Amino acid sequence: MESYKAFDKAYNFNKNNEQVVAELAKTLFDLRRYAQAKEKYLQLESMGNRSVNTYNQLLTLSYTARQYSDIIKYAQLVKKTDASAKTAFYIAKAHYDQENYGDAIKFFNIASGEDPTNKEVPYLIARSYADMNNFKMAIPFFEKALALDPNNARMTYELALMYYALPDDKKSLEYLLLAAEKGLKRDNEYLENLAVALLNNKQTDKGLTILTEALQRRPSDLSLLNMVAEANYEAKRYDDAIKYWNQALSYDKQNAAALYMIGMSYQKKGDKQKGIALCDKAIEMDPSLAKNRQKMEMPGGM
Repeated sequence: MESYKAFDKAYNFNKNNEQVVAELAKTLFDLRRYAQAKEKYLQLESMGNRSVNTYNQLLTLSYTARQYSDIIKYAQLVKKTDASAKTAFYIAKAHYDQENYGDAIKFFNIASGEDPTNKEVPYLIARSYADMNNFKMAIPFFEKALALDPNNARMTYELALMYYALPDDKKSLEYLLLAAEKGLKRDNEYLENLAVALLNNKQTDKGLTILTEALQRRPSDLSLLNMVAEANYEAKRYDDAIKYWNQALSYDKQNAAALYMIGMSYQKKGDKQKGIALCDKAIEMDPSLAKNRQKMEMPGGM
């Protein structure tokens, strides 16, 4: 701060002294007064100081402020001034943050050649493909990123979700369990995804145990209630399925899909008359359910 005061005083005496402007810009940068620092580096540039250091500082300040067009501009000027400079990552990240995934991937691939050890590069390529719902293309880059950062629990979890989206239930469960081993927090989102993966891998008891524990914490979560009911229905545990769909109805009396599935459960149990009556009542509430009766299946074709 004392240096800043002295340089600022010198600057006010002579605003055209390049050395003073350079020192003031550096001091402002060190004080994290980034907007003022950028003004001074821009002044240096206008005074003819087009060194790689000036452009590097302008690139860093633009990157910090997420000024995308300036990031690209100064990354190109740094590269023009110093052909050996590694600037592709900055350009790629600017495109990625603007959701311009095509150009982002193009420059991330260049960045990979500039610095093969940068673990962010394959990860952000993977995220770019994932954000375009191209999960098959995303997976190899997630794996490459994990090879560079093997203890990254969050990235392992994201890879599990990519396999789930394919779908590859076996791989999804494998990486979900591995993410927990690496220290991923076992929050509600993780536990629900783990439960679904267990159910998809026919590990019904383990999956239902996790879901019912989640219900104790969130007893009125309709999505969770429906998930538990569906899992019991698929496991032919019709009494339990009826219990949980009845709980859903207690929170939402107009839940025609839940009522319909209670009717289906009674039919599966052998009480066809009661089941058909409940299904008919549900169809009166929501006529779109009639198509499910024709196919004897769950709403949504499940």
